[in-house]
Amino acid sequence: MPDIMLPTAAEFETYLDSIRRLVREKLIPAEPRLDGQETLPEDLTQLLRDAGLFGISIPTAYGGLGLTMEQQVRVMFEVTRASSVFRARFSTTIGLGSQPILYNGTEAQRLEWLPRMASGEATASFALTEPEAGSDAGGLRTTARREGDDFVINGTKRYITNARQADVFIVMARTVEGTRDASGISAFIVPAGTPGLSCGAADKKMGQDGSATSEVYFDEVRVPASALIGGREGGGFKTAMRGINHARLHVAVTCVGQAQRLLEEALAYTMNRRQFGQALAEFQLVQAQLADSRSEILAGRSMILETARAFDAAGEAQGPIVADIACCKLFCSEMAGRVADRALQLHGGMGYMHGTVVEQLFRDVRLFRIFEGASDVQRLLIGKTMVAEAKRA
Repeated sequence: MPDIMLPTAAEFETYLDSIRRLVREKLIPAEPRLDGQETLPEDLTQLLRDAGLFGISIPTAYGGLGLTMEQQVRVMFEVTRASSVFRARFSTTIGLGSQPILYNGTEAQRLEWLPRMASGEATASFALTEPEAGSDAGGLRTTARREGDDFVINGTKRYITNARQADVFIVMARTVEGTRDASGISAFIVPAGTPGLSCGAADKKMGQDGSATSEVYFDEVRVPASALIGGREGGGFKTAMRGINHARLHVAVTCVGQAQRLLEEALAYTMNRRQFGQALAEFQLVQAQLADSRSEILAGRSMILETARAFDAAGEAQGPIVADIACCKLFCSEMAGRVADRALQLHGGMGYMHGTVVEQLFRDVRLFRIFEGASDVQRLLIGKTMVAEAKRA
């Protein structure tokens, strides 16, 4: 794999300023357009492509921006001050879609798919979750049987983000019959439009309007052996985790960005809303809720930046870094829920009205404690790592 060519510090700061302007001038004003939509309108998706956001995690050698994890985090802090739906449109591509190919794929697979992902031409979708296999990835039932030079995939995937918009799927399937552990899982690159691959209707969710999920069906889907990521059977779980660890840290970032926006909305409202002859923000109990939110956001931002720097220094997310990523995802997703609750409470009855920013964000952020590993899954991973480290000491 070619070395990543990083932008200079000055180039990166210039890029970051352009993202701030995009968020302020284009994305936030467009948020009302997302209400009731299945997916992001094409003109807004094109803004994300033009800004290079589909390629922030992909090396320049493959057409991306080649940002470090710390730089990606700083970009996403800005992007996710706008609705998290904007981030969702390219998140599966920069993490769960591209990273398995980048780190575990063959050079031919990288050359075929990464430039198209980096430009936003090809939206990637990650197909792991099933009706009976979510947090328990070992329960995966989708199969891929070998037939000569091909594999034939059968199964059903559920809650797959961007499936109906995807140009390519990263698919986890069991290639060793009778196994229940990760050793029998392999990863495949399956282009949309392959015969036998189809998507269900868009799911109706309590939030995240404009970010579609759906079921994906594989009925005798035949792909060549060259579609097997890395050309190796049995490496699917490791391949998946490379993308999942990347995605989990980005979810934590999203929680901080959304919490920051919620706090800004709450502060602005309480500064202007008057009760008992003075602004709400003048009341000490209101100030206490604002202060708690600011403190928690700072804590989340700080732990993410430290973990991102450790990720960059290690070169790969392993061992303690994986547990720290889980800590970030756990703390920040729970934190965002608390900040959202305070923000809605400070808005009073207005916060409960459909169509207000805090009402929408309140519903949107509830997802983050569930997907990319629910909070209790993160706790189990963190605890298991701690026990293993203590035994080695």
